[in-house]
Amino acid sequence: MSSDHSTYQPATGFGKWMDARLPLMRMVHDSFVSYPVPRNLNYAYTFGGILMVMLVVQLLTGIVLAMHYAADTAIAFQSVEKIMRDVNSGWLLRYMHANGASFFFVAVYIHIARGMYYGSYKAPREVLWILGVVILLLMMATAFMGYVLPWGQMSFWGATVITGFFTAFPGIGEPIQQLLLGGFAVDNPTLNRFFSLHYLLPFMITGVVILHVWALHVTGQTNPTGVEVKSKTDTVPFTPYATVKDGLAMSVFLMVFAYFIFFMPNFLGHADNYIPADSLKTPAHIVPEWYFLPFYAILRAITFNIGPIDSKLGGVLAMFGSIAVLFVLPWLDTSKVRSAVYRPWYKLFFWIFVANAIFLGWLGAKPAEGVYTTMAQVATLYYFAFFLVILPVLGLIETPKRLPNSITEAVLAKKGGNGGAAASAAASPETRG
Repeated sequence: MSSDHSTYQPATGFGKWMDARLPLMRMVHDSFVSYPVPRNLNYAYTFGGILMVMLVVQLLTGIVLAMHYAADTAIAFQSVEKIMRDVNSGWLLRYMHANGASFFFVAVYIHIARGMYYGSYKAPREVLWILGVVILLLMMATAFMGYVLPWGQMSFWGATVITGFFTAFPGIGEPIQQLLLGGFAVDNPTLNRFFSLHYLLPFMITGVVILHVWALHVTGQTNPTGVEVKSKTDTVPFTPYATVKDGLAMSVFLMVFAYFIFFMPNFLGHADNYIPADSLKTPAHIVPEWYFLPFYAILRAITFNIGPIDSKLGGVLAMFGSIAVLFVLPWLDTSKVRSAVYRPWYKLFFWIFVANAIFLGWLGAKPAEGVYTTMAQVATLYYFAFFLVILPVLGLIETPKRLPNSITEAVLAKKGGNGGAAASAAASPETRG
């Protein structure tokens, strides 16, 4: 699809002159107006556009907030309170940025789940998927460092605990921790480092997003059937068909976002972060932000030694491994069929996986003791078994449903009545093969 001839025609003399020297408008037109997309895309495919909007929101609010924030442990907490009370619309900017991080992760988790459900990671889209996982990692690093900046109790102790993970690695762990902290404990150098990196990483995310979109336009968009585009009847122009659907989904998403900002802005945060950081008072329960809780539960689930690997290192390896396994997902799934729509057993295990991930998030907020630890261990076992056992084996033994000959056939068949006959008539000889 990416090789289709451009249909852009400059309307003015200046447009023609500019197009011959810097065809920026041609690129925009070819990428977001005439770009062909599968005609059967559903609302699950709108979260890519939603993520672009949320990235812009985070960048703009973050830049303005940085103008008023003071990265000094003596006044960081007070500078955030001053933004809330004294800066014009500072409360709005702060709540948009804080809640925007949560909604960013809501959208990205749904986006990843959609990719897993419809097999968007399969060839030839492996690089597209890997770039998406890189974006996820950069988002996690950015969000963690941003959570430290308000310099409340949970900020301070969260930074202490998370950076302490690196000490689990023998030999290299402590030097890495000291490099991050700028010393031997969380203090002013740590805050300065985290503020600098929190400001820098979003621009790195933007760069990888550009590569991600580029890779998408090279390979073309997937669709709910998992069948590749075979003729022009399988596609529609991006504008107005996809843009209208994206616009509606964005409007609903932003309305929910606005509801949280104006009516429950602190619902997704932690009350202890409204207490100034105190190294002499440890909170009763140190928990990260909600979007890290599944990985936190996996970390705490490893309470036993594995041969020469002690429980602390095992937990850290399991936590990082739970993300690293996503990089090799395209090669773990051995099925030739992309979409879960035509894979009944995969669909079942996938939804169990989603429920299991939500369950891990709930466990991450609970104390690491008693039955919670046992449940976390079982949930962690299924998490890794899904990728390392179920996917490879299922692709070899599962009998998928019959795939449609083309996207057009699948669309017309859904309409019922004469849909099946119309689909057969619409499918050209080359699409039936």
